[in-house]
Amino acid sequence: MPYLNTARAIHNMIAEYTQASTLWIDTEVADYNSRNPRLSLIQVLDDADDMSGDRVFLLDVLNQNELVADFIQQVMLNPNIEKVFHNASYDVKFLGNKKAKNITCTLEIAKKIPYYLLPVPNYQLKTLATVLCNFHDIDKQAQSSDWSRRPLSEAQIDYAYLDCIYLAQVHKCLLELQAEGNPEPDTEDLIALNARYTQIEEQWKLLNSEYEHLQERIKKAMQAQNVSETSVFKLTAYERKTVKAQFLELARLVQTQGLNLDFPITLTQKLQKDLGENLEQLSVEIDTSNALRLTPKTQETNGEDE
Repeated sequence: MPYLNTARAIHNMIAEYTQASTLWIDTEVADYNSRNPRLSLIQVLDDADDMSGDRVFLLDVLNQNELVADFIQQVMLNPNIEKVFHNASYDVKFLGNKKAKNITCTLEIAKKIPYYLLPVPNYQLKTLATVLCNFHDIDKQAQSSDWSRRPLSEAQIDYAYLDCIYLAQVHKCLLELQAEGNPEPDTEDLIALNARYTQIEEQWKLLNSEYEHLQERIKKAMQAQNVSETSVFKLTAYERKTVKAQFLELARLVQTQGLNLDFPITLTQKLQKDLGENLEQLSVEIDTSNALRLTPKTQETNGEDE
């Protein structure tokens, strides 16, 4: 975990990073709760297979705006380098913001993976590193420490370089899950997919039925026992109000009051049927789109109607 705090060493390292294809990056920010947060460290890993920390470089850029500007220009704005962050929107605010190119966010990747493949309580890097990569005893206390202090403590340095290692390993595992959950449609095994669907369909029906029934029982029990809150639910009352008016009265009001209600109305199938041939007298706009509907085939039963 080389720690670089001289302008020359950091500029040289930035120049080296311009040859990389992928970089795993994290930042530490001083005074992050203030109106003037300052970038303190930029941590960079250029080898995802490195678990020792030898390829994690800590770039100390506190109050060295020219170094940050060089990193942004040479790395962040370079479309040929993939930059991987966790919760990228936060870090990138300090590193080029919307001008940054080729950004990958492991938080966003994780959110798009179906829950059954990634059943986690949250998408924090610590959680993902523990569940996906079997990293344990991850200490995040240094995260909220004073990053404006120099020299940095040993705990701060350890925390800073380890986050890059966690990030790279989480990224690797997420890509594998992503491929598992989203294979190429033209290579999918439809027989296997249908078999799996049939296998879990009945289980889902049973669980969903019990899930909905339990909700209704809990609601009725809380109401009957005058309980407004449990460890799982909060029961709140609200008033539903629906305002209806006769269409002819509304049309008469528009005419007599000179109201401007010139807006399109979607004609339902029933309205179209009721209008019949009169529909041809209206100037209508027809939007056509194609959609796919997956409809389970109903299985024939033997002797059910006998």
